[in-house]
Amino acid sequence: MKILIASHIDPETVEVLKRHHDVITAFGAEVEELTQLVPGREVMIFRSGVSIAPQVLENGADLKLLIRAGSGLDNIDVDVVRDLGLRMVRIPRPSAQAVAEFALGMILDVSRNISLADRLLREGRWPKPELAGTLIADKTLGIVGAGNIGSRLGEMAANLGMRVIGCVNPRHEPPVETLHALGIEYVGFQDLLRQSDIVSLHTPLTDLTRGMIGAAELQMMPAGSILVTTARGGVVDEAALLDALESGHIAGAALDVHEQEGEGVLSPLAAHPNTVLTPHIAAMAVESQHQIGTRILEFVEAFERNELDSVVVPIEHVA
Repeated sequence: MKILIASHIDPETVEVLKRHHDVITAFGAEVEELTQLVPGREVMIFRSGVSIAPQVLENGADLKLLIRAGSGLDNIDVDVVRDLGLRMVRIPRPSAQAVAEFALGMILDVSRNISLADRLLREGRWPKPELAGTLIADKTLGIVGAGNIGSRLGEMAANLGMRVIGCVNPRHEPPVETLHALGIEYVGFQDLLRQSDIVSLHTPLTDLTRGMIGAAELQMMPAGSILVTTARGGVVDEAALLDALESGHIAGAALDVHEQEGEGVLSPLAAHPNTVLTPHIAAMAVESQHQIGTRILEFVEAFERNELDSVVVPIEHVA
């Protein structure tokens, strides 16, 4: 089969695909380059960080299958996929544990000033008294989007002695009974903000979630609270967050996703000492990427045999 790989995926998977198929790699290519490369390709594999614009899909007359090596769909127009009659599958599950663990790490980092302490020590400073953090035990963690990732984070946090509350999109997330079984109490969005010492975001970027954490929502959070996001850039209004940090109302924030991402882009939050910023790496655990690679191979092989439906579970159906 003729395959275009538009994003970095597990290297072993790339090698296996190259041995058995006609493969072009264009990791992180811009729209114009993808538009030129897609003609003649039957399968395209991509992650976040690359724009699969409508013109790319429309120029792929031979495209039949799109494989999203992860879960988010904010970088592709699903309506265009449907209109063109393409099959698209995604692979959300392997990344869930990696992202949940990363979010927990960020919570601990900001709560105990770990990254800040590291930066100051490298500058030759030893400000021990000023770096006293706070415990997370007995604190309230609010999870916005307690789905596949958020519910795993909630379960881990509950085991560490936190009270965990969550809100969900009832169309796509687990039922309330499932959350309760994991130790997560269901509340409404505004109640979650008002009650949480730490808020962790796990929502896709949609018209409904874009800018959902702005100035008004940040003011609902208790003074001295912490915001963590491994969701998607654009869910948080970063200018409003910076104002809340500078006023001291928000004590700290950790962001793995940003309104503007990519090489050479500097976050407006970078100069604030009480922030932890990472380059969209929450899912980048070796084990999870290998699992995603294995799933990609299964999809390609099944599609080649015209047996894709036998290896695709309902959550992975998009079009």
